[in-house]
Amino acid sequence: MNSTIKRALVTGGSGGIGAAICRRLGLAGHHVYVHANRSIAAADTLVAEIIGAGGSAESIAFDVTLETPTRAALDKVLEAGPIQILVNNAGIHDDAAFPGMSSEQWHRVIDVSIGGFYHVTQPLLLPMIRTRWGRVINISSITALIGNRGQTNYAAAKGALNAATKSLSLEVASRGITVNAIAPGIIASGMANAAFDAVRIGELVPMKRAGTADEVAHLVGFLASEQAAYITGQIIAISGGLA
Repeated sequence: MNSTIKRALVTGGSGGIGAAICRRLGLAGHHVYVHANRSIAAADTLVAEIIGAGGSAESIAFDVTLETPTRAALDKVLEAGPIQILVNNAGIHDDAAFPGMSSEQWHRVIDVSIGGFYHVTQPLLLPMIRTRWGRVINISSITALIGNRGQTNYAAAKGALNAATKSLSLEVASRGITVNAIAPGIIASGMANAAFDAVRIGELVPMKRAGTADEVAHLVGFLASEQAAYITGQIIAISGGLA
């Protein structure tokens, strides 16, 4: 299946980086499923924006940590045809120094990034394989590559996602499916702005600025395109030289 228009699902698509990714895929002409867990109103607003700009989109809500509800929601999506572009963007922070980190903090972060990766990707993969064309793009973090104090749980979750990216890419490469991960550094957002002021960003980042959600989305758009057909199994940092 090589038609120009693909069906895309972006988990955690209702805000920040996820929203920018949804807009970019919509601009490329794909039908975009904007996923949210609790922020379904934000997903609906984004869908209206994409449609207003001439694109095609719809919202979908489920908790990626819960296997049965996730599979039920995806089964309904698959009734209309396979998903050929999957962006696993859902992820959370719950930071604490490791000696004081609770079991809940550890498991919650792992469950969203790794449990969510399995619960969403596994049901969608065979239908994708049958089309002989697909893109799986996992949103990781520079933290998985260089570490960060207070984020041992987050680094572990995203590091595991990187490893899964490499292994899965080997399984599906001969089927016309690429699997890559993007590892953003400091990206301008409410969370990043609260954690890093301009002086601190200048100290940490060789480019002396935070990245933007649109810059991440452009990279996703490229990896989802025909032009990226020979790129797979890669962990691509987008971090302004932070390494």
